[in-house]
Amino acid sequence: MMTVGAAQRRRRMERGSFLVRLLVLLTARGAGVGVALALLAAIGVYGAMLGGQYAAFVRTEGAIPDFLARTAGFGIKAVTIAGAHELSEKQILGAVGIRRTNSLLFLDVAKLRDRLLALPLVKDASVTKLYPNRVMIEIEERRPYALWQKDGAVKIIAADGTPIPTLDETHFTKLPFVVGDGANARIGEYFALLDAAGDLRGRIRAGILVAERRWTLKMDNGIEVALPEMGAVAAVAELARLQRKYGVLDKNIVALDLRFPGRLIARLPEQTAGPQTPKGSQT
Repeated sequence: MMTVGAAQRRRRMERGSFLVRLLVLLTARGAGVGVALALLAAIGVYGAMLGGQYAAFVRTEGAIPDFLARTAGFGIKAVTIAGAHELSEKQILGAVGIRRTNSLLFLDVAKLRDRLLALPLVKDASVTKLYPNRVMIEIEERRPYALWQKDGAVKIIAADGTPIPTLDETHFTKLPFVVGDGANARIGEYFALLDAAGDLRGRIRAGILVAERRWTLKMDNGIEVALPEMGAVAAVAELARLQRKYGVLDKNIVALDLRFPGRLIARLPEQTAGPQTPKGSQT
């Protein structure tokens, strides 16, 4: 048997449900925003007593301001995306979170831009409302610039050193390669060394940042060239000169040390050098 209190609660829920349905019906038939606003006030009165009806309305139709804006012609009918190459349309739309229940009028473009900038591949982005019912999203992606190895893991990085984890590094094996803690943040320094190498650039396989202070170059034949902490660019230019004049990188050595101005220190293979201490030669 239904008690009096239960019957009253049921009648209130039925009236609330009726108001919600009436709001949707009248607005859909063009009764006007004024009527919808009046009904909105009535829904507000019953909001605390609807037993989930109002919440269900919001889930299916969106927030009341968005619902009213859509019925007034400000729904989002199209989203145009420009500038994306690596990111798919699905990834971009998933990041911004635009849904059919949103309206253009109450769309927070600043928040949507922040969501896009949170994607590692996005360097810059803009979101523009095009009234009455379109959104334009413009993306500037970070482009693959170099490979960075740290703790055995290889990542693609952008020109500003930001890792781009969504890309497969096996597709970019010809990019310049750096190794070590902090090497990604100093990628500009490494490119300056490559530029200073001139014709020798093609023989440099990697740049190793040692103790986050100085660079060692790994050559294509395995020779390691230690560069000074200061004046590394000049040291690489000198290496290129010595290679052109003496072919120093084609000798039977395992390493060169250019950290001391005016001196070139070569380390011989152990089987050749024996127990002797490697000697420095004047240049």
